[in-house]
Amino acid sequence: MKAVGVIVEYNPFHNGHKFHLDQTKKQSGAEVVIAVMSGNFLQRGEPALVSKWARTEMALNGGADIVFELPYFFATQNADIFATGAVSLLAAVNCHSLCFGSEAGDIHTFRETLDFLNEKNDEFQEKIKEFSSQGVSYPKALSLSFEALSPGKHLLDLSKPNNILGLQYVAAIQQQKFAIQPLTITRKNANYHDQHFASSSIASATSIRKALFSVNGSIEGIHSYLPQTTYDLLHNYKKEYRQFHTWEDYWDLLKYKLLLSSPEELRGIHEVEEGLENRLQHAALKANSFQDFMEQIKTKRYTWTRLQRVSLHILMNVKKAEMTPKKQPEYLRLLGMSAKGREYLRKEKKNLHLPLISKLSSNKQLLELDLRAARLYALGLKSKNEQERLLSLDFKQHPIQL
Repeated sequence: MKAVGVIVEYNPFHNGHKFHLDQTKKQSGAEVVIAVMSGNFLQRGEPALVSKWARTEMALNGGADIVFELPYFFATQNADIFATGAVSLLAAVNCHSLCFGSEAGDIHTFRETLDFLNEKNDEFQEKIKEFSSQGVSYPKALSLSFEALSPGKHLLDLSKPNNILGLQYVAAIQQQKFAIQPLTITRKNANYHDQHFASSSIASATSIRKALFSVNGSIEGIHSYLPQTTYDLLHNYKKEYRQFHTWEDYWDLLKYKLLLSSPEELRGIHEVEEGLENRLQHAALKANSFQDFMEQIKTKRYTWTRLQRVSLHILMNVKKAEMTPKKQPEYLRLLGMSAKGREYLRKEKKNLHLPLISKLSSNKQLLELDLRAARLYALGLKSKNEQERLLSLDFKQHPIQL
């Protein structure tokens, strides 16, 4: 059986994701779609709207056949580490190809851009240092450095987020010499950071979440942008846990942690650098909400995403030593599968390149960071009973089967 991989967050799964999965099957000719999905906390350093278990159900109902969790170590880091971890998992389960959405929509452009950057690497790195020293963020420095090399119109626009991430996927495949064929599909109607609806049926996850949390927001208001199964799962999640997760649910915990930690302790946390601990503690004293806190600490040098990740690592108490670079994950955490996915795993079980984990009983030490994330995620709920019920899923929930 031929398998194609997708790297996703599904926050939440919407009609654009359904389009991507349908086109992925057509372009790749694969019989099985394997999704590597971030867990309860995402690459932008924010909590997922609903748990990884609910999002796994969305994925399986939407057309994925197997869902593996991308470990916290890779899921909450910058684009190149995120891509390395996710692509490594797809290689470990013998995916024939990887299909991602992009603004470019042409895989040859990605290859040509990567060749160009490899050829100009020394000059490119010098430009990045030059722009970074001027106080701009790393993503902005990367985009400006690329423009400064005069790449020409036939190469990628690296100011676009999905182009940047896609380039990291192609680079990870090339660097690690994986036998994976990269494919790309043009994003339909909505851009990644779109804040408002641009179509009657396709919208970005960002605009869907913004509408959901607006003053008059409701699940009914986003119905037309979601498959019915996603709509039902969101409705059921809200009924069971009485809320969706946002950073504001964790603000009191973060403020407590910031104000009771010493500057030395904060400096030991992953991604806290250059005296940032002082800025964080000063803002925590004055801020009345997470939004207020972020607006106070945001600078040209530190992006919103970077600062959210820093805040998350502080809450998780993730030390620098725990995040020393790894070439690939150490395990495959299975979250769910369809009947076709189950058949694929049965046939490929002896050929997997990493241990397959479907139960926690003997693997708690290996999954320590992910379990810490599960505990933190549950703490965002208001009631102790709801917290315990959600957390218990990580210990009792078998892989979801469709």
